[in-house]
Amino acid sequence: MVKAKPGKTKIKKLKLKPSARDNRRYLLIAEKNNEKIEQALLHYLGVLGMAKSAYMKVNLKKDKMIGSVLRESLNDVRAGLSLARIRIEKVSGTIKGLEK
Repeated sequence: MVKAKPGKTKIKKLKLKPSARDNRRYLLIAEKNNEKIEQALLHYLGVLGMAKSAYMKVNLKKDKMIGSVLRESLNDVRAGLSLARIRIEKVSGTIKGLEK
């Protein structure tokens, strides 16, 4: 712990090294329903593939959704969503890259 003002202790947060962080890609998906996206991925990838892709809903825009997956499973996720006729509009390494 780091010394702070008397009576207060400040907890130091641990940071991961860049080599230990997950390499994620962010998807701009033309679908508002997260349940439909997860069902499409589960149907195509299965439970193990879904766990390996580590899909997460990040943000919801007006009529689109931002989700993230691990870089290694990006092609599998794209295939699963395209089979369910869910369109991916853009893929980026950062969330700010999707806003442009």
